[in-house]
Amino acid sequence: MHSLNCWEVTRCGREPGGANAASGGVCPAALARRAHGLNGGKNGGRACWAIAGSFARGEICGTLAAAHGDCMSCAFFAQVGREQGALYQGAKTILAALSGAGPDRRRGNARRAAAASGTARDTARSRGT
Repeated sequence: MHSLNCWEVTRCGREPGGANAASGGVCPAALARRAHGLNGGKNGGRACWAIAGSFARGEICGTLAAAHGDCMSCAFFAQVGREQGALYQGAKTILAALSGAGPDRRRGNARRAAAASGTARDTARSRGT
């Protein structure tokens, strides 16, 4: 089953090539490649509530805080939660992925982070701290 992205459900037309992309710009959720795969979506298509500049109730939201109330009452937000169930990835996970600080789906970065963590721990032990 194909998981629908926000632009497919809301029909905002702000996806690349969409009817409103030229006039309103392409939505940052549709371009958020670091969020690709989160909650089963394309780019940020199922993580839009955590992406600044996404579209809510006919207005562009500049920050997560500004959109938070609208997003929590959004039917699409609730739909993603129901569809994902225990696999649902919330704003904290999404924001970490967008910043590059979260779990990276590319194994190399996870290994580098673990190695760096181990190196710091080993250094602290050798210093007796």
